[in-house]
Amino acid sequence: MDAGIVQEIALAQRNEFTEHLIYERLAGSEKDPKNRAVLERISNEELEHSVFWKQFTKKDMEPSKPRIWKYAFLSKIFGLTFAIKLMEMGEEKAQVDYGKIADYVPEARRIVQDENNHEKELISLIDEERLRYLGSIVSGLNDALISLTGAFAGFTLAFQEARTVAIAGLITGIAGALSMTASEYLTARTEGGEKIPRKASFYTGSTYIMVVAFLVLPFLLFSNLFLCLAVMILDAIIVIFVFTYYISVAKDIPFKRRFAEMLSISLGIAALTFILGLLVRMSLNINM
Repeated sequence: MDAGIVQEIALAQRNEFTEHLIYERLAGSEKDPKNRAVLERISNEELEHSVFWKQFTKKDMEPSKPRIWKYAFLSKIFGLTFAIKLMEMGEEKAQVDYGKIADYVPEARRIVQDENNHEKELISLIDEERLRYLGSIVSGLNDALISLTGAFAGFTLAFQEARTVAIAGLITGIAGALSMTASEYLTARTEGGEKIPRKASFYTGSTYIMVVAFLVLPFLLFSNLFLCLAVMILDAIIVIFVFTYYISVAKDIPFKRRFAEMLSISLGIAALTFILGLLVRMSLNINM
């Protein structure tokens, strides 16, 4: 067999063995029996693929330990579904030319079919709590971003002092978080369904508070108001980017359109409120 094809097969074997160990590790840390069974099943399939490729390379392959650590870490931070889907769409698979291999090993087409269909079907069976409450998280995040970017922009022009803006923003943010938490609790109770009201309100409120803390931080660290405002806007963009990317991977939603939509709304409200703060300050002749 051509040396180049053997090298492609060796890379495929290494990828499959690494992913077998990743799924095995994720299964070992998963408490839900149903999810654990799905992960173990995928892990076994990845091992079968690795063993199949071994008959051509005639040797064992060392797994990529950084990849194992990477996806174990991502699953802890962003959840099981996000980590798995990110791995399945990763560059490592794209580096293997399965079409080229299939010219020599027709069985490669079946393995690619398994990767594209069967494993995706299995992944869709994973039931993750944070995804069931994604609507509550989105509600808290969107409301916090839209209202607080605008509020901080307005306060910046109205008060002209970073600590005063921080205090006003904290009060506004905490009040908004309590309001959204209560609203989400009542909505979940009224609508019924699978959502547990206390959990729904927790996800909404905790998301709101995290956004408040992230946006208020520049006003506590810096004294220059316009630097604070610029960093706050940068923080808002980072939050929107990270959350939109998470949603796009976990729920298979197009990234660019959703990111542009959230960004334009949040920054548009901030700009309008900034202008409003300027007009109020000028009309009332406030000098601080």
